[in-house]
Parts: sequence; C-alpha cells; structure tokens
Amino acid sequence: MTFNGFPKEDFQKMNLPGLDLRMAFLKETIQPKFYELGESLTTHLSASLGNEMFLHVAKHARRSVNPPESTWLGICHNKRGYKKHPHFQVGIWNDYIFLYLAFIYETENRTTISDSFLDNQELFQSLPEDFVISPDHTAKDYLPLTKDNLTETLTRFKTVKKGEFMVGKVILKDDPLLQEPLALEKEIEESFTKLLPIYKLSMSL
Repeated sequence: MTFNGFPKEDFQKMNLPGLDLRMAFLKETIQPKFYELGESLTTHLSASLGNEMFLHVAKHARRSVNPPESTWLGICHNKRGYKKHPHFQVGIWNDYIFLYLAFIYETENRTTISDSFLDNQELFQSLPEDFVISPDHTAKDYLPLTKDNLTETLTRFKTVKKGEFMVGKVILKDDPLLQEPLALEKEIEESFTKLLPIYKLSMSL
C-alpha cells in the first residue's frame, strides 16, 4: 500500500469496542501504514546517524481482554527489539498522533541517562516551543516542555520503577497535515532531526 496519512476515520476507529474489532482494525489499516511510513523513516534516520536503524511495529500480542488504546512503531539501532533502548516512535491515540524520542521503563542505563539529561538541559531548551514530554506511554496525557516538567519527569524516570520519559511532538486529529502524506512525512523527519542531539547523547553513555 501507499502511505495515505491518517484520515479522521482512523481516529474514530481507535474507539472500536472489544479486543477483536480493535485488533482487526490495527492489523488491517494502521500496521500497514506503520510499515510503509516506518521503512522510509528508518532509511532517513540511518542516513542521518551513519549507522543502521531497524523498524519495529507494536503487535500487542499479550493482550487477551482489553483492546490497546494506542499503538506505535519504534525505530532503534537494535534489530532484535527496541524496548530496552532509546528509540523513535510514531504512534496514534484516538485524538492525536505522537512523534517521540522514547525511553520507556525497560530502558537500560536509566540513571545515567536521566542524570546526563538533567546536566544538559540546554539540549531541551533549544527544541521548538510546541514540543511536549510524556511520563507514561500507557497514558494519553502529555506535558508542556518546561524546565519544571522536564526536571520532574526525568527525576521520576530515574527513581520510579515504571518511570518513563518521552519527548517530541503531537499532531491533533483535526490537523489537515495528517491527510497530506508527503508533508506529514517531512514533518516527522524534521521533528526527529531536532531530537537527534538528545538521542546521540543517550547513545554515548
């Protein structure tokens, strides 16, 4: 298939009731988009970083009752998996798309990464004003990228077992950009490029 963006019906169908209906929609509609878009983004990131990156698409295989409220692709340097490593995400909730550099609770070296980020906050201050942070990949809420929110979220990432840290951009479901595939892909590439200094720092530790 050719990536066609994320029309409004994609967001509506993220509310489909029950595991079977929701998973059928993800497998038939969203995952093919993630593979199409993700392959292009993986090529872009590999070229930008000078090393091979690998695409992973969330399968939600362990779910047996509750349907996933969000789903995503992950791109990282490890071919076998992404959860333990810094990775780039593109994902969808029922009201927005997210473009994140993600450090979830399984991330190795969390203490070193969080301390280094706290010591290099200028990397975050240089990001666009519309960038946000998220402390939990299972929750829809996100926070403005302020100094206080950054410090609090990084401290939680360091000290709480389930602490997480995601930084990047969200695009609300009504944004016409989501129905312009080429422009959307360019926006994602540009957003990830702005996050590369933070990614490179995390990978150097």
